[in-house]
Amino acid sequence: MTQTAAMPGVSAGRGARRAPRVGGNAIDNARKRLFVPFVGPALLFYSVLFVGPSVYAIWISFHKWAGAGPMEFVGVGNYVKLFGDKLFLQSFGNTLLLLFVVGIAVFVVSFGLTLVLRDMVGRKIARSVIFFPHLVNAMIFGVLAGFVLNPGGLVNTLLGWAGVTDPPAWLATENLFPLIMVMLTWITTGYYTTILMAGVDRIPPYYYEDCALAGANAFQRLRYVILPLTWDVFGTCAVLWTISSVKIFEIIWIFGGSTGQGIPPTRTWSTAVYTYVTAFSGESIPAYGMASASAILSLALVSVLVVLLRRVMKRDAIEI
Repeated sequence: MTQTAAMPGVSAGRGARRAPRVGGNAIDNARKRLFVPFVGPALLFYSVLFVGPSVYAIWISFHKWAGAGPMEFVGVGNYVKLFGDKLFLQSFGNTLLLLFVVGIAVFVVSFGLTLVLRDMVGRKIARSVIFFPHLVNAMIFGVLAGFVLNPGGLVNTLLGWAGVTDPPAWLATENLFPLIMVMLTWITTGYYTTILMAGVDRIPPYYYEDCALAGANAFQRLRYVILPLTWDVFGTCAVLWTISSVKIFEIIWIFGGSTGQGIPPTRTWSTAVYTYVTAFSGESIPAYGMASASAILSLALVSVLVVLLRRVMKRDAIEI
């Protein structure tokens, strides 16, 4: 029987199976080789600086500990005390107000400014101006608020000229938290406006030209062009605000500390301030277990909300 040698480029028959491809292409192999050297150090630092302390904080939250001496294991006792502590519940409620109320205000104003500035002459200069408050230290805003809103300050002087004889006590304890919310909206709006404008700027102009030829109005352009093509940017901004809002601390401390009590009034506290005061106030025995439990609950809140946001705002990618 004569055997026919297989010729290069000639098929071995319809029923023949192709040999599995081994190794992939050169680019994929190079990427795999570079994965560990590039990602490994970052993963190591992340584990040492974040994962490790987080796990240790969880362990501390199950103990009663003053920061020195032996730790007393109390299980979930610290968490039970937190949910029975009116001060913590008030702080947690303030955190939710900052997260949702201030967050909605920031995104509404930011998106409105984005639409206004999109076709505005000199929009790059305007973007820099509205972004500037985000670069200023919160202490400056505390000093500015004390100068402008004190009983003899600029605001009350202008109101007096307008005929208002009994202006509100802007820096009174009951008005501090609404004032903090307004200041946070002003400070943060420019940052998210800049991000949203960057997302809108990447939309090619011919999309708007097509809308004009089709007779689409402003709302239709918003619904069918701007929102779909910037949805991923909105999702990123929502995650960034969720993470940052739970950590708001310095502006509350500065505004509340201006009352001269050393620490802010309790009605202005967020969970970040509650955690700090519980652990480091110096006015009572430190309760690191309670403080750690408060921090872990804040971390859990952020984690749950971020996962929900990623799922709710997940959309198929639209290529521009």
